[in-house]
Amino acid sequence: MTLVNIKNISVAYGTSTVLQNVSLAIEPGEIVTIVGPNGSGKTTLLRALIGAVNLKSGRVIHKPGLRVGYVPQKLHIGSTLPITVERFLGLPCRLPRAASARALERAGVPDLSGRQMSSLSGGQMQRVLLARALIDEPDLLLLDEATQGLDQPGSAAFYRRIEDVRKETGCAVLMISHELHVVMSASDRVICLNGHVCCEGTPENVSAAPEYRALFGSGTGGALALYRHEHDHAHDGACGHDHDHGAEKFEAAE
Repeated sequence: MTLVNIKNISVAYGTSTVLQNVSLAIEPGEIVTIVGPNGSGKTTLLRALIGAVNLKSGRVIHKPGLRVGYVPQKLHIGSTLPITVERFLGLPCRLPRAASARALERAGVPDLSGRQMSSLSGGQMQRVLLARALIDEPDLLLLDEATQGLDQPGSAAFYRRIEDVRKETGCAVLMISHELHVVMSASDRVICLNGHVCCEGTPENVSAAPEYRALFGSGTGGALALYRHEHDHAHDGACGHDHDHGAEKFEAAE
């Protein structure tokens, strides 16, 4: 059964329309990535999915009983706040130790339980936020640029962990990212958004679409092929292009 069905939604902030007639569906177990330039409505789309913004028109239909986990861009913890990872995972009330240990194991950081939150590196913090999102065994995991601020190896490792989580739990994943060269290789389907759905499909089809290239240039295919060759041989066979600066073009647009 479809987890989320978004039908012709439009969202406006005052007189400014951010999303116009956007439709998409999320199926069980798939990894879907939303890409688009700054101001294209990516985060607004996630907020609409969880009911955090009012719709101008259209509707969002959830599978009955849908469980959603959410990983934000970052979380600021004051350096003087004494709270361990285990205690943080259990907020607002205590969590059984086995449950927090299982979540940290799935997030790939089983040894962080007793660490102070304020002492974590950026990559460790994002893994703990992932663990918190996994505690309730979500059907759908949402990630809003969850690797912002991490270096490329850290981002690649995080997205490989997301693939592992999908395999282990069967949850679907909907994520926003500006790191096309990393995230597209981890996706079953890519949606290119610019206030409306410009194009969608497999990473290979989207990266070749005229609408996508008009926004981001044509260099991402080379970076995508390079990433797959080095880090994910199971995906070998991606079309190769001359390696130019498509990724830099996209980051400038962001």
